[in-house]
Amino acid sequence: MSIVVQKYGGSSVSSIDKIKNIAKSIIERVKKGDKVVVVVSAMGDSTDDLLKMAKQISDNPDKRELDSLLSTGEIVSSSLLSMAIKSFGYDAISFNSFQIQLKTEGLHGKSLIEDVNEKIILDNLNQNKIVVIAGFQGVNNKGDVTTLGRGGSDTTAVALAVKLNGECEIYTDVDGIYTADPREFKNPKKIEKIDYEEILELASLGARVMHSRSVELAQKYKIKVYVGRSLGEMNGTYIMEVKDMNLESKPITGMATSDEDVALSIKNINYDENIIASIFGEIAKQNINVDMISQTTPIDEKVNVSFTIPSEDLIDCKKLLLNYVKEDEILVDESICKFSVVGLGMKSTSGVAARVFEIFDKNNIKVKMVTTSEIRITCAINKEDKLKALELIGREFNL
Repeated sequence: MSIVVQKYGGSSVSSIDKIKNIAKSIIERVKKGDKVVVVVSAMGDSTDDLLKMAKQISDNPDKRELDSLLSTGEIVSSSLLSMAIKSFGYDAISFNSFQIQLKTEGLHGKSLIEDVNEKIILDNLNQNKIVVIAGFQGVNNKGDVTTLGRGGSDTTAVALAVKLNGECEIYTDVDGIYTADPREFKNPKKIEKIDYEEILELASLGARVMHSRSVELAQKYKIKVYVGRSLGEMNGTYIMEVKDMNLESKPITGMATSDEDVALSIKNINYDENIIASIFGEIAKQNINVDMISQTTPIDEKVNVSFTIPSEDLIDCKKLLLNYVKEDEILVDESICKFSVVGLGMKSTSGVAARVFEIFDKNNIKVKMVTTSEIRITCAINKEDKLKALELIGREFNL
């Protein structure tokens, strides 16, 4: 007997029929002798629908109230799934974040899991109940509901697997992790197993399979995570520490793109390290993630600084920057796509960046900014060049 934490994404529970089928699948797993904890996302596009309603009230809705609103989606799906399981003759119980004392800290909309009272879950598992938990949410030290950010149900599932010393399975609408998004790149190859470092980079760069914070948590506690299609019979992908990889023959494992970023440029800042440090310090205090940064050479003791942030943080970031520069000195480029290639093999293979930039140059793909690490290269390119870049780089590196 083992404890299995399964997470089902919004597409998996987007209708009553799908919820009933998931319930049957969970029951089959219980029949095999496992104790099952299920984490669910909100049904289908319900989170987006709730967000649209909030935006109709205000362009910048109060973040506390927004969290309270968005958390209801997961409560609906967890209650319905629990009802479905019971309708088939098996005992189940649903919990929200208050009920399992899932404590969070940090800002609304981007909170971090601090702890969870696993005893409540274990007590119910020991009563042979299937435990269904609303993902994506927690409760802070003020007693307010907070959310974990997009994809936060993945983080909920991994955190519970850690606390319960169980296995973790993430079920979604794709049958594993591919070298590129199958919705954008024709005939990508499925990856049988992928290292934590690689999927962490891919997830943080826009790959829509796993939430990056959930991967960090899995890596920290060495939780092997299975990713597969809901109710699918095909083998999925295991996220784990990969030790038997032939790095020299595989410089790139996958590609990722993100259209959900904007580039901000600040013109004519005084060339003063204290000012620049202060700007990025204040951005960090607002928990706004800055990815790519570039700075021009000083001319007359003035520099231009450019950087990328998530689009959802644009209003807050511009407001902050107005404390340092005038509005006409802030340029916003919303036409960018972050295009990234990732692979552990880059550590031991030279010339990967040269090949990428040569292809871009020959095909008139303009690179606006670049950032690199040991295992990734990220370029800001025009959104209109995204599909062409995927096709060209995919062909070059046999992805």
